[in-house]
Amino acid sequence: MNMKRYSAILYAIISALVIAFQIALAAGAPWGAYAMGGAFPGQFPPPMRVGAVVQAIILAGLAGVVLARSGVTLSKWSRVSRWLIWVVVAFSGLSLVLNLVTPSAGERAIWAPVAFVMLASSLVVAILSRPEST
Repeated sequence: MNMKRYSAILYAIISALVIAFQIALAAGAPWGAYAMGGAFPGQFPPPMRVGAVVQAIILAGLAGVVLARSGVTLSKWSRVSRWLIWVVVAFSGLSLVLNLVTPSAGERAIWAPVAFVMLASSLVVAILSRPEST
């Protein structure tokens, strides 16, 4: 398996774990201290639960872009993934910064490394998918 495909699959697996976390928050898991800067320890209030579902949907879409750009799946997204992959990279970079500066020590310890791997793997896919790289 080539590095681009490996990176895309890694991104997708990590995304699935983060999506599962968001769905658990939406379902009432008492893990609020590990999300949103720890502003809602325990269970999220209803509006934040909706936000967790929205985040899960966004993450699924980002993973779809990475998988499409790498050629793993979703071939119909190939053309639009040429520029959307850079949106994924930017989103992943922003996520890393936010997880590094969060006031929640638990969130920093868990999610900053996850965000770093997501940034690195999406960047590998973006760079190795450039026309001169394919």
